[in-house]
Amino acid sequence: MGGEEEGSGNSKEKRGEEVVDAGSLFVLKSKGTWWHCGFHLTTSIVAPPLLSLPYAFKFLGWVAGISCLVGGAAVTFYSYTLLSLTLQHHASHGHRYLRFRDMAYHILGPKWGRYYVGPIQMAVCYGVVIANALLGGQCLKAMYLVMQPDGGMKLFEFVIIFGALLLVLAQIPSFHSLRHINFFSLLLCLLYSASASAASIYIGKTSDAPEKDYSIVGDQETRVFGIFNAIAIIATTYGNGIIPEIQATIAAPVKEKMLKGLCMCYIVVIVTFFTVAITGYWAFGNKANGLIFTNFLNSETDHYLVPTWFIFLINLFTVLQLSAVAVVYLQPINDILESVISDPTKKEFSVRNVIPRLAARSLFVMVATIFAAMLPFFGDVNSLLGAFGFIPLDFVLPVVFFNFTFKPSKKSFIFWINTLIAVVFSCLGVIAMVAAVRQIIMDANTYKLFADV
Repeated sequence: MGGEEEGSGNSKEKRGEEVVDAGSLFVLKSKGTWWHCGFHLTTSIVAPPLLSLPYAFKFLGWVAGISCLVGGAAVTFYSYTLLSLTLQHHASHGHRYLRFRDMAYHILGPKWGRYYVGPIQMAVCYGVVIANALLGGQCLKAMYLVMQPDGGMKLFEFVIIFGALLLVLAQIPSFHSLRHINFFSLLLCLLYSASASAASIYIGKTSDAPEKDYSIVGDQETRVFGIFNAIAIIATTYGNGIIPEIQATIAAPVKEKMLKGLCMCYIVVIVTFFTVAITGYWAFGNKANGLIFTNFLNSETDHYLVPTWFIFLINLFTVLQLSAVAVVYLQPINDILESVISDPTKKEFSVRNVIPRLAARSLFVMVATIFAAMLPFFGDVNSLLGAFGFIPLDFVLPVVFFNFTFKPSKKSFIFWINTLIAVVFSCLGVIAMVAAVRQIIMDANTYKLFADV
């Protein structure tokens, strides 16, 4: 890994044999510790989509739900570890790849990096930003309705407010600069997960608790597609899609730092995912909604089942973490923008680089905010992006990269387990895409631009 350099200087540099462009020089600075890596990983994985896990369980039941949750944790931890080892192997041979698309370009071929991995990673990252802006707006509206039950503000107004917060945070210069924000993000995900679990247990034990029914409802077709929708939800919840970019932020030597960061992240994953999924499904059974917070409101009486201050706080924790998650997923986009518009021969904060950076980042955030405000049904589209993006990026490509790089014997266990993972999750990805498209078609007649939902 010799030859690796930290760069924010005023000329082009090299890491190994790779020429460093403005994106890697200014956005993907290699200065972090394994702690910082753990904070970045936790923010990118342990995010508010975990609040949909009880909803996924309603299509699977107890045994299949917990099995999929355990399987998702095991396979993604294994895949991310293989991806890290592959990156380290190439770095030790003088080629440090800082981006997912660079890995695909050099390992699978130029067309794979340019026309497949690069575009789907950008689609996933931008989709996450749009989805977070929408969910942030919904949480802000929930906080507003606690304070003003008869308030007349619309959802799109809250999405714009969240977008304004994101507009400020998007100007933070580099991925490494997010380390303090991502530490607080880790604390916030623990807070809202603990709060959601505590509320579920509290409601489940009260006299107002909904009748617990764990049967899987619907006809045969609905049940089958429900299973694949649930698998897509769980896969998306474990999704990351930016492992190489996170590893690029670690200072040399990288060896073992990424593994420590992953271990920290997955301790938080196990604590949050399993408690929210199990307590939420225990309390609400097959009545669990897409976002567990909405179950805290009795739809018949229109009264909250927990104190209103609690609803306000839990949504506040979620809004704050959503802003951190969105900024993390902006980093690969910022990296591309810097590579295109910035001059690596000028200083990072020179007028020549600051003005184009401010304009480009602001434009991308404003467009994402407009999409979120205009398309409050984006959750359905995001399910499609998850099936199309997160499953190949996080379950399939890591094992393929490993097999192509290390070329294990075809008689070895690791070759066949990797091949099995690639085949099974490729098939699941295709089926999940079909299920997502079916859901979009079914919900299409309810779609309305700028709807107040």
